[in-house]
Amino acid sequence: MRDFSEDLASLRSRLSAAEEYLDLEGKRKRLSELEAEVGRPDLWDDPDQARSVTTEFGRVGDDVRLLEGLAARLLDAETLYELALEEGDDSVEAELESALAELGRDLDVLELRSLFSGEHDGQDAVCEIHAGEGGTDAQDWADMLLRMYLRWAERRGFSVEVDERSDGQEAGILSATFIVRGRYAYGLLTPERGTHRLYRISPFDAQARRQTSYAALDVVPFIDDASAEVDIDEKDLRIDTYRSSGAGGQHVNVTDSAVRITHVPTGVVVSCQNERSQLQNKNKAMQILAAKLAERQREQRRADLAALAGPQGKISREGGFIREYVLAPYQKVKDRRTGYESGNVDAVLDGDLDAFMEAFLRWRRAEEG
Repeated sequence: MRDFSEDLASLRSRLSAAEEYLDLEGKRKRLSELEAEVGRPDLWDDPDQARSVTTEFGRVGDDVRLLEGLAARLLDAETLYELALEEGDDSVEAELESALAELGRDLDVLELRSLFSGEHDGQDAVCEIHAGEGGTDAQDWADMLLRMYLRWAERRGFSVEVDERSDGQEAGILSATFIVRGRYAYGLLTPERGTHRLYRISPFDAQARRQTSYAALDVVPFIDDASAEVDIDEKDLRIDTYRSSGAGGQHVNVTDSAVRITHVPTGVVVSCQNERSQLQNKNKAMQILAAKLAERQREQRRADLAALAGPQGKISREGGFIREYVLAPYQKVKDRRTGYESGNVDAVLDGDLDAFMEAFLRWRRAEEG
């Protein structure tokens, strides 16, 4: 049987580091405090506070169980290896190989958390996609990006609410607003913020010429009580209603139930059309508006405004882009910031984005360090 001692020592060191940067002891203490809070008979007298407490209780509990589970599995592997050495039993080599490989993969995922540096990285994310330069091709490209992020969210087990979708004249979309709900959704999607460029043979050109198209993604953290961070004066709002123009379905009404809210002082515009009533659409749009204005205030407090302000300027070649997707004459996706690239364009467009996100987070930490 081969020597597993170095592999086990490496995993033990990585786990100890994870317990430190995730503050296992602090989380155990906090979990005990939250257990007392959850057990209070008057907890649900304040529903908003109750939801906050129960959400934190679930997340802290998940962290503690995850770290303790990894520790138990690693101890089992160490014990199995020691017994195998004592007994001269080579039959467990394959079992140890599998156990250590699985522990390594789980620690890879866990270590990604150490790359999150923002205050709101653990929150849900409000995302907006806008078609840019490129006409119908750009609108089709915006729709492809929307599908890519929806598939990515599905892969990670996140839920998604598409709150507004404005269809293009011939194909694709002009814009879409959606909320990705899941732990670290905002932190993971932050690397995707910016303009994306597509280079391909246009399916809308009778002469089959190559076309360059642009679309942009903007991302802000979604916080259920973001209104507590910002003071929105109703007098500063222009509220318009219109008929939903989505692709159809049971939630798209034929009445003027869709709502568009413009915050006049800042020019921030949000829309929602996917709820069942005008009031529900207005309430969701107000939540999104509060999240965007709260992020705007946070950005103003940061010295590095330009890096966090989202897509800026024109969504075109003049405005620059963060990532290029080439479908012809060869196939490649390359991130201009990190240099990370993939030749499997189909997989990327089907939501295989984790490697690009991790590469950016590691690059950002190196730049900040």
